Amino acid sequence: MSLNTVIVMGTLKADGTLELDERPSLAPGRVRVAIVPSRTPDAGRPRQTISDVLDEIRTAQAARGYPGRSIEEMEADEAARRAEDEEYEERWRTLWNQTTPAPRGADG
Repeated sequence: MSLNTVIVMGTLKADGTLELDERPSLAPGRVRVAIVPSRTPDAGRPRQTISDVLDEIRTAQAARGYPGRSIEEMEADEAARRAEDEEYEERWRTLWNQTTPAPRGADG
């Protein structure tokens, strides 16, 4: 980086514009911008918990008219998944029994 390079944190908005956290200490004019995602949470923004995120998802779904899944739908899906898992395991048990050699006799 050159001596007149200034690093300023900011936020990339959905419309593609940048909102800088502070005014850069450079003279007005054309600049080159490199955008690098920040791996640290924004200092001015509290970290969200999983509960916060789930609440946001639920609110957005309700705004779109999505009613969510009923307990019965979720239980039916879980039962189907378990039946599928059991069928899969049974197929493997059958294959294993077909490939395992029979035990040899004592004189073997």
